[in-house]
Amino acid sequence: MKNEKKPRFISSKRVDVEVILPDGRIISGKRGSALSEFLSVLDDWEEAPIVGAVVEGHLRELSYLIQRDCTISPVTMASSDGSKIYRRSLIFLLETSFHELFPDDFLNINHSVPNGGYYCKVIGGNPLSQKEVNNLEEHMRKLVGQDLKIKKDKVPLDEALAYFAEKSYKDKIHLLKYRKKPYLVLYQLNNHRDYHHGYMVPSTGYLKTFKLINSGDGFILQYPRRKTPEQLFPMPPYGKLIDLFKQYGSWLESLDIDSVAALNDSISNKAIREVILVSEALHEQNQFIVKTSDAPHSITDPWDISFCA
Repeated sequence: MKNEKKPRFISSKRVDVEVILPDGRIISGKRGSALSEFLSVLDDWEEAPIVGAVVEGHLRELSYLIQRDCTISPVTMASSDGSKIYRRSLIFLLETSFHELFPDDFLNINHSVPNGGYYCKVIGGNPLSQKEVNNLEEHMRKLVGQDLKIKKDKVPLDEALAYFAEKSYKDKIHLLKYRKKPYLVLYQLNNHRDYHHGYMVPSTGYLKTFKLINSGDGFILQYPRRKTPEQLFPMPPYGKLIDLFKQYGSWLESLDIDSVAALNDSISNKAIREVILVSEALHEQNQFIVKTSDAPHSITDPWDISFCA
């Protein structure tokens, strides 16, 4: 009993800290190192790629700095949180590449499509040609090959607004007028900075699986599905679906709610009830046109349609 080691005070922190994995294994590393450095020793990892981790019950980015002993659970692309981190980072890579190749145009990530993709369109310019889409994808892969760091900074709100004003991002400025916190988290890749609601991978080298597909007057950014995180499959044609979203977009423009900020304005001005009523009327009108489109003498006069709606 006399030889038992008793608790004692130490004069300084240990240089190393330990992280405990779900299977009980322990990784020791320098205090203040990024989470990605600790997980990089998992050479025998055979599951989906790791893009984040849960640290002491909280979702963290791989750039998160480990300051004390803790338990961690890797988050992969096969999980809901992991797939969102990957897709969000992939959009940022696309935005940066587009900004570098077409600095005078604006890109709109319009809506998602089935089987894993986002439909994208150029705003204020001509649609990209097949060659331009190919060049854009090639530039994205070039940035992936360089494994560039995706930086994260918390900046004063005024600084963020000044940056968006310089870039003529009017929608972002409009949206941020409702922000109550005095700061904003911006991510940066090369010279491009943007605000994204959620976490990112720490560098472009994680974003190997994607494809750009020319479609209509836009293109599709294809990303892997959760069940096949490192594989892409041929995508079916989306002609009718894209036409439907075009109609939906024109409705939003006619209602002056073609952005989140505009919708916030409608709610703030207590005009949301009118928006809902007009939306329902447009929807019923569209149903009427569809039901009568196969009739021998379909109604084409707008006054007749509005009356029946």
